[in-house]
Amino acid sequence: MAKVEIYTREFCPFCVRAISLLDRKGVSYDQIDAGMDPDKRREMIQRANGGSTYPQIFINDDHIGGCDEMFALENAGKLDQLLAMSTD
Repeated sequence: MAKVEIYTREFCPFCVRAISLLDRKGVSYDQIDAGMDPDKRREMIQRANGGSTYPQIFINDDHIGGCDEMFALENAGKLDQLLAMSTD
């Protein structure tokens, strides 16, 4: 199974939507609350090549974007393939 990390903040409807999709798929993920943590926010922006909106999602350390990009991958039938790839 892929390593999934998602940077979130409280009260973010896009974060809720993205997490809901991952939960429906039965995917385990590390949720990193960067909303009130300046160090985590800087880390997120650096890893996301300047992406500063929430959420920012990484699969196997590859930045896939935010909620809209993850749903675009899902709608194109490509998300399951990414999630099936192992880091081992």
